[in-house]
Amino acid sequence: MPAVNRITKPITHKGKKAILKKEPKLIENAKEALCLKGNRTSQIVTDIMKDLYDLKKPNVQMMKQKNDILPFEDITPIEKFAFKYDASLFMIATHNKKRPHNLIMGRMYEHMLLDMIEFGIENYKGLKDFKVEKITSGIKPLLIFNGELFESNHEYGRIKNLLVDMFLREEVQKIRLQGLEHVLSFTAVENKILLRSYRILLKKSNTRTPRIELVEIGPRADLVCRRNKFASEDLFNRACRKPNALKAKTKKNISKDTFGTTYGRIHIGAQNIVGIQTRKMKGLKKTLSEKNTQKRKIANDNNDGAKKLKEIND
Repeated sequence: MPAVNRITKPITHKGKKAILKKEPKLIENAKEALCLKGNRTSQIVTDIMKDLYDLKKPNVQMMKQKNDILPFEDITPIEKFAFKYDASLFMIATHNKKRPHNLIMGRMYEHMLLDMIEFGIENYKGLKDFKVEKITSGIKPLLIFNGELFESNHEYGRIKNLLVDMFLREEVQKIRLQGLEHVLSFTAVENKILLRSYRILLKKSNTRTPRIELVEIGPRADLVCRRNKFASEDLFNRACRKPNALKAKTKKNISKDTFGTTYGRIHIGAQNIVGIQTRKMKGLKKTLSEKNTQKRKIANDNNDGAKKLKEIND
């Protein structure tokens, strides 16, 4: 007898977890990041990666051992690590004489490299150097991008998209004002991106809206843009494709303005405006001259009709 192909359900927790990883989801979970150290690192780049690790907790994993990895020469080891730990984002700290204090950020699509950018760290000041109260761990940050380069320059636009992916957490439907505690600011200047981190303080005011103050908490660094490796436009568009189930279904004749107000358009048949009774006020009644003019018009129409009828009979 021929063997029957049967799909067996996983019994162990490890098997169930493996199946869940492979199943596609309409709404993705918060993206996991992987922090790695190269064969040679410096204290500065190690510290800033540790600061970014603290800001991104708990959706991040730190690898303690050093790895002989050169991403721009061979990306295969990172792709293996990303597949093993189910991480779609990565950061690598390296250091050498040609490129000192080097921090590489990148992201994956289907466990393959999508985008990668290399930053040089300058004017670094860490979290420990700011003697102020820190934010709560796991807080969703507000991301601010300053500078027209993010909009006009293609490379800076991709870097902005990568930074949004790096620090974005799960999607939320509602925002609580007291939950806004952290701001990450990125300012684009010539060949640099200035990273600044602030804590939001809500002060009392005479109105319902509180007065807002920003206190710098670190890290602070100037990110010098060095090498990059971006995906092609076709691959990038495919990675950003939205499932049809999540696309908003457009409804005819219904629109919304900037403030969220809904407007609807109703189509009705042709209306007999001439026969509608509208004279309800004395001010809308016809005057004596208008009535005489109407009577003369009706009389002329009757005379013309009588003349035409007589000509036909003759």
